[in-house]
Amino acid sequence: MNNLNQKNIAEDLLETFLSAGKIAKEISERGVKITIKSDNSPVTDGDLEVDKILKKKIKKLTPNVPIISEETVNLSLKIKKENDNFWLIDPIDGTRDYIKKKEEYTLNAALIINFKPAIGIIYAPAKERLFYSYGHDLAYEINKGKKIILNGKKRNENEIIGLENSGPTPREVIKIYKDYKVTLKNKMSSSLKFCILAAGEADIYAANARAYEWDIAAGHAILEHAGGSITTHDGKEFLYGKDNYKNLSIVALRSNNMKK
Repeated sequence: MNNLNQKNIAEDLLETFLSAGKIAKEISERGVKITIKSDNSPVTDGDLEVDKILKKKIKKLTPNVPIISEETVNLSLKIKKENDNFWLIDPIDGTRDYIKKKEEYTLNAALIINFKPAIGIIYAPAKERLFYSYGHDLAYEINKGKKIILNGKKRNENEIIGLENSGPTPREVIKIYKDYKVTLKNKMSSSLKFCILAAGEADIYAANARAYEWDIAAGHAILEHAGGSITTHDGKEFLYGKDNYKNLSIVALRSNNMKK
C-alpha cells in the first residue's frame, strides 16, 4: 500500500469521523447510558455507536483488512502472525471524561502495516480539532475549516512542557522529565496528548506500561509523521500486534531532535 492509497483512505474517513463525533457529542450532552465491562471499565452507548459508524466505513474502504476495536476485541485470541496489517480502533478514548461531559475525549483509528502505524486519525469533537496523517511529513490538523501542517515545531519557547496522565506520576516518569529538563507539567487524559505534541504545543509525554495499543496507535502515527517519535523507556522501537495488545512503557517526543 503506497502513500497515495493511504492518503485516499485517510481523507475518505474524515467526514465519517466528523459525523461520528457529532453523534458522540450529542449523546454526551443528553447524558450517556453506561454499562460496566468485564474488566470493570465503563462503556457507553456513545462508544458503541461510534464503534459501529467507524467500522462500517473502514470495512467499505479496506474490506480485507482485519479491524481490532476496543469494544469488540476478544483478548483471549492472539493475533495471527500473518496478520501484520490491521486496524486498531478506540471509538472513544477518555470514556470517563466523556461521561463527565469534559472536553478531552477523542475518536481514534489507526491502520497498522507491517506492525507499524501507517495511518492515524484522531478527532476531539468537544474541541473541534481533527488530526490525521498517512506518511512522513504528511500530518495535518483541520481546525475551523483550515488545514494546518503538523511538524512538531515548538510553540512555547519559554517552557519545556511535559504531559502527564490524570493519576499520580510514577518515579520513572519523574526521572525522564528531569532528564529532559521539563519545567512545566500538564495533566491530559486521552490520546489528544500525541496531537498536542505533534502540534508543538508540548514537548514530551512519558508513561509506564499501561492501557492498550488502540489507545496510542493513531497518536503514534500522527506524531511520528509530524517529525516526532515514540519509543519505550529504554529507547526500543514500539511495534503493534503484541499478545493481548498490551502497551509497553512509552516516551513520546515532539521532535526527533530533542536532546536530554
